Amino acid sequence: MAVRIRLKRMGAKKRPFYRLVVADSRAARDGRFIDTLGYYDPLEEPAKIVVDEEKAIDWLQKGAQPSDTAKYLLTKVGVMDKFTALRKEAQ
Repeated sequence: MAVRIRLKRMGAKKRPFYRLVVADSRAARDGRFIDTLGYYDPLEEPAKIVVDEEKAIDWLQKGAQPSDTAKYLLTKVGVMDKFTALRKEAQ
């Protein structure tokens, strides 16, 4: 089972709000998911990104692959930097 970290669209029409979730890569975009890592609200000024860093790093260590957008958001909050530092320590 290929696991991905990606965005799940929520909110009303023309008022998007996204949850950062861990899901099977074969599941629908807004369908079944395994775990919730945080959320992203692009309509706030500045855009609000909230991520549970421990959970995110744990899933990345287990082999979950982030989508392009999820990787950008994780980089913006500093999770990807911590993950790469942990990988270098382990080697």
